[in-house]
Amino acid sequence: MEGYMTVQEVAEKWNLTTRRIQKMCTDGTIPGVTKFGRSWVIPESAERPKDGRVTTGKYRNWRKKHTKDPDAEPSL
Repeated sequence: MEGYMTVQEVAEKWNLTTRRIQKMCTDGTIPGVTKFGRSWVIPESAERPKDGRVTTGKYRNWRKKHTKDPDAEPSL
């Protein structure tokens, strides 16, 4: 199809995995994607969307930050 690229072509262009591109298509983060049969087609003019995943480590070990005080009374 003229004017469109496959998931594999976009993955090579943006230096991402094909699975990541498929997930972006499913989530709708790439504007203009279309499902063509069982495959996604992406417009050649599509820009790489911003990666919204947290990479700062802000949420690392977030469960360990909330320790319970053994002397506190149980709440009901």
